[in-house]
Amino acid sequence: MKYKALALDLDGTLIDSKKQLSQENIKAIHKAIEKGTAVILASGRPVIGIAPIAKELSLEEKGGYILAYNGGNIIDCKTGKIIYEKILPKQCIEAICESAHKNDVIALTYTDTEIVAENDSDEYMIKESLCNNVKIKKVDNLQKFVDYPVAKFLVVGVHQKLLPVQKELLELFPGVIDAFFSESYFLEVVPAGIEKSASLESLLDILNLKREELMVCGDGMNDISMLKYAGLSIAMENAYPEVKEYADYITLSNDDNGVAYAIEKFILND
Repeated sequence: MKYKALALDLDGTLIDSKKQLSQENIKAIHKAIEKGTAVILASGRPVIGIAPIAKELSLEEKGGYILAYNGGNIIDCKTGKIIYEKILPKQCIEAICESAHKNDVIALTYTDTEIVAENDSDEYMIKESLCNNVKIKKVDNLQKFVDYPVAKFLVVGVHQKLLPVQKELLELFPGVIDAFFSESYFLEVVPAGIEKSASLESLLDILNLKREELMVCGDGMNDISMLKYAGLSIAMENAYPEVKEYADYITLSNDDNGVAYAIEKFILND
């Protein structure tokens, strides 16, 4: 089978544990693009957290796609155009902020350049800032500040305090939003139906490609949907055991250029 599209998770997959992109992975991706493979950076990160990786891979010149917020946004790197977007309803934003206050945790979202929240010093806020390599903008009232469309909120804090937030939001907006954990301290709140597989399906339709022609690499729980969807699913050696159950092949770890190894094996040597 010739794989014509390649979807790559970032954290724990394409980038190493130091949050760096290796030259081996860059070279393998460039070779895949030269062979006609559509490269898709598929992450739960916001656009601002993925764009620097896309730039490092020269996707603006070579072509490729950003799939951000677990699929809430898809951007064509060459044109900069949003080709798919799904946003949170305004009434949900009010409830998210109020539930966070009530349960002593922190809600945050994003602008085009920053993370925005009412706290800029909490340890979990700093984790999100470092993960995306972007600054935090502290605002007095997040609910009033967000007067623009957003695809995702993140609620951060101790897991036990986040559980009632998740329960409340899912009960308030059944079928409207999804609230799930990407880490024990990160509660992701997105429009219902947002997952990597659904957005990849939309993108493949645009590219006139079949799911059987898609290869994906991932390591985390939010990668399971695309691993189940793809023609060829690759899990990293460092992936969660539950994730590996859905993989057709286990590659090397993210610290051992596992993405490059998989590209060489299944795309460049087909």
